[in-house]
Amino acid sequence: MARHFLSIDDLSTEELEDLLQLSAKVKESPADHADALHRRAVVMIFEKPSTRTRVSFEVGVASMGGHPLALAAGDLQLGRGETIEDTGRVLSRYGDAVVLRTFGQEKLEALASTSSIPVINALSDYEHPCQCLADLLTIRERKGDLRGQTLAYIGDGNNVAHSLLLGGAKTGMHVRVATPTGFEPIPQVIDRARAIARETGGSAEVTNDPLEAARGADVLYTDVWASMGQEAEHAERVLVFTPFRLDREKVAAAADDVVVLHCLPAHRGEEITDEVIDGPHSAVWDQAENRLHTQKALLIWLLGLA
Repeated sequence: MARHFLSIDDLSTEELEDLLQLSAKVKESPADHADALHRRAVVMIFEKPSTRTRVSFEVGVASMGGHPLALAAGDLQLGRGETIEDTGRVLSRYGDAVVLRTFGQEKLEALASTSSIPVINALSDYEHPCQCLADLLTIRERKGDLRGQTLAYIGDGNNVAHSLLLGGAKTGMHVRVATPTGFEPIPQVIDRARAIARETGGSAEVTNDPLEAARGADVLYTDVWASMGQEAEHAERVLVFTPFRLDREKVAAAADDVVVLHCLPAHRGEEITDEVIDGPHSAVWDQAENRLHTQKALLIWLLGLA
């Protein structure tokens, strides 16, 4: 039975730690893994545009001796009525793993239900677990340990916020999410994160006060205010989210050695100012690079090649 990665919650606390350790090893010694995917094919399906996810997966697979096959939804028979379940059955006969970037989480679950090879969530409206792996590795590199660190996510309670709540709780972090009223993460994710945190010593809080969330935080994180598919809401969201901009005031309220993160692409001047994303606290570019290393480790781990 294939092991899938549809949510950061698919990993136990121990597995997540092991995967982060493997990611650090892959990053430190890429040559040691140059043949890890020799003669293996990874099929990547993109129903949403992508820069970091596509490039990091393609480069990662190729750099480990594998064959990356990137496809748009229109390249497949999905657009002509073939079911996602049948697509999973067919791709299982050709490849060694499937990476899907899509809208609804249910499509990932349907694909995984018939796939005998690992299915990886490369972003859905519900979660962005591959991004979370890179985020956690970046924090680990900057802070030395994840347990006990306070991460303040300021912005929309979206897929990235969901993964950070779950992943942060699993690693014993204190996660604060600050959103405008009505834009909070969905209740089931908040409840699950709090349940996990009770076991790990972490915590999960949701507030509508961005400055309070930032106060004393070890990590400040933000994302775009209108995700893909929400472009029509952009102008309205800018009016609502402006107090949640990651700016000098939020950084000043945080810990002196605060680390600033953004999963990119950044709409400079909206959710984050130039002086913050380009400033001395920013680890945004290391964070983007770490997508490559964590996804390489994820493929090695899911395929049982570690």
